[in-house]
Amino acid sequence: MYATTCSSADERANRNENGLRKKLPSLNTTGLYSRVVQVSSDRGRFAERVLHGVDDAGREERIVVWIERRAGAVWAVGRVVNPQLRNGNAAKAGDYVFEGYELEDALEHANATLEDDLTVSERDGKAERCLPFTREECLKPLEAWFFGRSS
Repeated sequence: MYATTCSSADERANRNENGLRKKLPSLNTTGLYSRVVQVSSDRGRFAERVLHGVDDAGREERIVVWIERRAGAVWAVGRVVNPQLRNGNAAKAGDYVFEGYELEDALEHANATLEDDLTVSERDGKAERCLPFTREECLKPLEAWFFGRSS
């Protein structure tokens, strides 16, 4: 980590013979970051599918369906159309089609939502294949987070 509060000469002086820091400097970072910066909304997303369709006016649209793990051990399924046209990444309350404590229920709702969107896209002439959400793809990042490993 590069410390902006001291010169690089001071950084080099605080290292041992292996090049490691002898003692981590305590930096006060409270004034460096704005308190209004939002955390990325996709941080808790464990699985995501992107579909392509056509809106009522015949324009291309992008549909994103995802499963995420929220605070309080809640699984949530979200769906949004054309997220790239929004101001920011944050999901809105109306974007969620399911919230609950059971992963199986979340998978059921996510796959039903995915199937509905695929059916509509197919009727509109945008037939595409998309794999269903699986328990394993959601458990892998959950276990990595829980046990502190990167996936």
